[in-house]
Amino acid sequence: MDLGAFSISLSVKNIEASKAFYEKLGFTVFGGDITQNWLIMKNGAHIVGLFEGMFEDNILTFNPGWDQDANKLDSFTDVRDLQRQLKAKGLNFESEADENTTGPASFVLLDPDGNPILVDQHV
Repeated sequence: MDLGAFSISLSVKNIEASKAFYEKLGFTVFGGDITQNWLIMKNGAHIVGLFEGMFEDNILTFNPGWDQDANKLDSFTDVRDLQRQLKAKGLNFESEADENTTGPASFVLLDPDGNPILVDQHV
């Protein structure tokens, strides 16, 4: 099962301080808008999203349809198909993608320790 590009989305208290910290670790701004309190930072294939005031917990994020550079893949498993496969394995969801739609959609589930996992398709 290929879930797509992986990143961690961090709930930060001060986006400027977090940006400066991750820059010291070799990350550069890859996307986002600091005036809207969110940035995507990258170091090689490693991606960290910084989000101030947008959600409470840190989130593991997967993006079906994208590679690690946010380029659209020619072939990928649609988020709704992933959702059906995971449901068949008995997993429970916090939120679900509407299976009657196409294109961008997402779902959220929690791991056994309560860590949120977001599968967020943008294409």
